[in-house]
Amino acid sequence: MESSGLSFLSSLTRPALVAMIHVGALPGTPRSSRRVSELASDAAAEAKLLAQGGADAIILENMHDLPYMNRAVGPEVVAAMTAVCRAVRDAVSLPLGVQVLAGANREAIAVAHSAGCQFVRCEGFIFAHVADEGLMPEADAGPLLRYRRMIGAESVAIIADVKKKHSAHAITADIDLAETALAAIHCGADGVVVTGAATGRPTQPADVAAVAKAIDSPVFVGSGVTPEQIPLLKTHADAMIVGSYIKKDGHWENGPDAERLRKLVNALKS
Repeated sequence: MESSGLSFLSSLTRPALVAMIHVGALPGTPRSSRRVSELASDAAAEAKLLAQGGADAIILENMHDLPYMNRAVGPEVVAAMTAVCRAVRDAVSLPLGVQVLAGANREAIAVAHSAGCQFVRCEGFIFAHVADEGLMPEADAGPLLRYRRMIGAESVAIIADVKKKHSAHAITADIDLAETALAAIHCGADGVVVTGAATGRPTQPADVAAVAKAIDSPVFVGSGVTPEQIPLLKTHADAMIVGSYIKKDGHWENGPDAERLRKLVNALKS
């Protein structure tokens, strides 16, 4: 059963395309060099291109802020991300999502609620893992759902990464991917994200199939989606989050490439 934030999936031919906007480096982060107004303008222009090119939804992420803080970002990042998301909200009518790295899930909920986004992508929602930011020892589900309720943001859906990329999961090696997905849904996630080992790395079709069999909630593919991979994934995926492939030369740090987007959309809709 889908939350109101993920209800847009019901009206789409699945799998839906959730196109990623990698927002430029935000104030106070090591690579920051531009004004928030410029970042917002660029994100809005990219959103229009994605909408015109056939994306079903858009998710914004502060990936250029690396190296990331562990579960904590400053108010300057929250304020800037809200301004950027609001500019995108004004530019397009597509459903919007937001992720604030790394694991700043409460901040993402606040941004989404303030900017009119429909969903957030969360890491560390259940269990513990070790990421390149360090140990994430506490599951976020309990405090996050209470925070969402406290600020009246229940309409913002939560999609939770399971066995997340760029992380080591030796701590939970005795819990397989399907059981992890079940735990996420049991703890209140509205959907889950299955990924490969890293950004741009293929997600294994067998992993997507196992999770889809285990849960009765939307399954998102979260990395490595290409036109060639789509036939292997689409049977069990409800949506595909795509960032790297639709950028110039297939690299996440580059700007969007309309031709690569067209190829991807054609493969999804065929």
